[in-house]
Amino acid sequence: MQEKSRRKIIMVDDVGFLLLSAKERLKERYEIFPATSAETLFGILENIEPEIILLDINMPNVDGYETIQKLKADSRFADIPVIFLTSKSDKDSLIKGKNLGAVDFITKPFTDAVLIESIEYQLDPKKREHNKPLILAVDDNPSILKAVNSILNQQYTVRTLTNPEKLQGLLKVLTPDLFLLDCKMPILHGFDLIPIIRGFKKHEETPIIFLTSEGTVDYISTAISQGASDFIIKPINKDVLLEKIALHLGDFVMKRRIRSFE
Repeated sequence: MQEKSRRKIIMVDDVGFLLLSAKERLKERYEIFPATSAETLFGILENIEPEIILLDINMPNVDGYETIQKLKADSRFADIPVIFLTSKSDKDSLIKGKNLGAVDFITKPFTDAVLIESIEYQLDPKKREHNKPLILAVDDNPSILKAVNSILNQQYTVRTLTNPEKLQGLLKVLTPDLFLLDCKMPILHGFDLIPIIRGFKKHEETPIIFLTSEGTVDYISTAISQGASDFIIKPINKDVLLEKIALHLGDFVMKRRIRSFE
């Protein structure tokens, strides 16, 4: 493979020999620019435009979390995909990284095959679009559904349904990864839809988040006891919606988007 055809990638890790080893092993596919610190990373970014940044989380002085925040805050670098390299495999750490903008996680130690798979996935727009988590929002108010779609459609594939009576039929041909259900709708309420959803074996544990204007303790307790995973009070707050979806899709993220996770 000729030099000009190699994709430019910055790899950030405070362990120098890992960087040199990766650069040597992957040189036929990628042009790896090694950086042992966040400071070095930003220095390299002044001179080259990478297609991917591979970023270690555990680094002295400035860690990966702080580094990605600085990247996303700079319009010049905000759109560069960041893949975390990490020994942290707990769900909270992974969700934190996703909320900060990481597109994938590779758990150390990893193989070349795992690293290449993750990089190539990010370089293939069609593959990324196909693998977005699917969210089904059910609400009889089209304005609510339009707002939900506007908030979520960059990160997720969103399907909407204004007629809850069609849900059972839809679930025979569609497999959402998370449901957003309005509580109060004509004929069928959100409470009525829970047993319909749970009646499908594939959805026995699929997250269900209620959208509701009823925020009383008794009301929420009833929703949880009947199978809801969480609730969001209307009017919908964008940050709350994104945070709760990321939280409840944690298992999905780990299975479908995190490589080499046990």
